[in-house]
Amino acid sequence: MITLTNIHKYFDDQEVLHGIDATFEEGKTNLVIGRSGSGKTVLLRCIVGLLTPEHGQVLYDGRDIHRLSKREGSLLRQEMGMLFQGAALFDSMNVLQNVMFPLEMFSNMTLREQQHRARFCLERVGLTDAESKMPSELSGGMQKRVAIARAIALEPRYLFCDEPNSGLDPISSRIIDRLISDITHEYGITTIVNTHDMGSVRGIGEQIVFIHEGRAEWTGNSATLYDAASPHLREFLESDR
Repeated sequence: MITLTNIHKYFDDQEVLHGIDATFEEGKTNLVIGRSGSGKTVLLRCIVGLLTPEHGQVLYDGRDIHRLSKREGSLLRQEMGMLFQGAALFDSMNVLQNVMFPLEMFSNMTLREQQHRARFCLERVGLTDAESKMPSELSGGMQKRVAIARAIALEPRYLFCDEPNSGLDPISSRIIDRLISDITHEYGITTIVNTHDMGSVRGIGEQIVFIHEGRAEWTGNSATLYDAASPHLREFLESDR
């Protein structure tokens, strides 16, 4: 579980996040939605420790990421998996090497153990026949699936996805959504997805936080989304239609 308490973030004199409170539950797909410029990317960066809020706490099962020692912070980051907006694969490495990369960096596994784990993760995302291919030989959807395999290689407790369906066709987007959802439930991960893809919101939005101008204006799920009283959320939903 990740808990945010009264998160404020400023850039110079401009307040970008205005006292955000939110709870992201273990074993659920937690979505953060909002228009471009609403503050959701800044919020995600505060959550993962890339930005430090001026006020408030970001608690990982009771551990405040912004008040850990260097060693404690390094250990916590090993519990995180990241799926970036672009797949962010290494062009000079083949698929298997890309998935093995975090294992080489952060585990004590032997080479054979790394290969076994990487192949297991590739099998989990349906890419057992792609391990020798280079990223340039893959479609956008396949690259994202490789990125998911890499993100789960270290068996993370927390998974962060920044616009995972960006640039994908609707079919590929739904495949990625289903993979994220299945992996979250299968391994009991606390997953946070930053998105404006309404297909994702309707399909896997077990818990949704709507950000408007740096404020958490509404929290609910896909079943209650269209009954929300927030006029800004209704406007956001109508613009998608």
